[in-house]
Amino acid sequence: MNRPATAAENAVAQANVTVLELIKRSSEYLEKKGVDSARLQVELLLAHVLKMPRLNLYLDFERQLSEQQLETLRNLVKRRGEREPLQYIIGTVSFCGLELTVTPAVLIPRPETELLVEQAWKFLASRTDEELKVLDFATGSGCVAVAISTKFPVAEVHAIDVSGPALEIARANADRHNARIFFHQAACLAQIAAPPHMDLIVSNPPYIATAQIATLEPEVRDHEPAAALDGGADGLEFYRMLAEQAAPRMAPGGKLMLELGYGHAEGARAILAGEGWRIETVLPDYSSVPRILIAHR
Repeated sequence: MNRPATAAENAVAQANVTVLELIKRSSEYLEKKGVDSARLQVELLLAHVLKMPRLNLYLDFERQLSEQQLETLRNLVKRRGEREPLQYIIGTVSFCGLELTVTPAVLIPRPETELLVEQAWKFLASRTDEELKVLDFATGSGCVAVAISTKFPVAEVHAIDVSGPALEIARANADRHNARIFFHQAACLAQIAAPPHMDLIVSNPPYIATAQIATLEPEVRDHEPAAALDGGADGLEFYRMLAEQAAPRMAPGGKLMLELGYGHAEGARAILAGEGWRIETVLPDYSSVPRILIAHR
């Protein structure tokens, strides 16, 4: 007796079905699974299977897939329906114009973190020093460090993460873009022997309060690395460490730039001020949430 077709198999139908029909059926399937922007997600998966830019699908709606391509798409749509993040399924993400590898070993870079990089770029461009030194704490995929290093190849960039598997991904991304970065495995700044005088210390640290992790979307809660999310009981644990340990590593005129979690602006301000930092500004993200804090000694 043949087994009944699964919902994913019904969504991604058998041969002789056009690209347009596949998009329609698969989108309906993902919508029922609670996936946001279902059509866009399907188009990106289909473009990945067909190895073409997503917009080219609109020029080839009547195309039919081979049975092998259909089977591949079925598996990918099923995984997305199980709320596995699209970026992990495809294996890459675009960040600051760079294509980066991502796996479940690293946090998926967010658009908000591009704002952090933009501020780092502006500051470094204003410096005339020939030997700029930059330190990226909690580097994860290496997205921030790689973006800075490729923009300022003469800078000496150091990147820290506590996770060995994450550092493997970060090194691969650095190699992919010929970025010269010194990697360190450590849980805090005090554990590394990097040069003490940094012109810029930048970080997108873990900042979700421990108890809140269980309330996050399944894509985040069930798939992204918990260590890259967990900022302690109040989400501010790593801001305390950075406020204390970044000070002795800061060069004259240097700056500290931090990405903030939702609702953390005032708490982070108070922590830094208590350690002698002067807050220059707190910049909003695309949703007007206070997101990027810039400070100096």
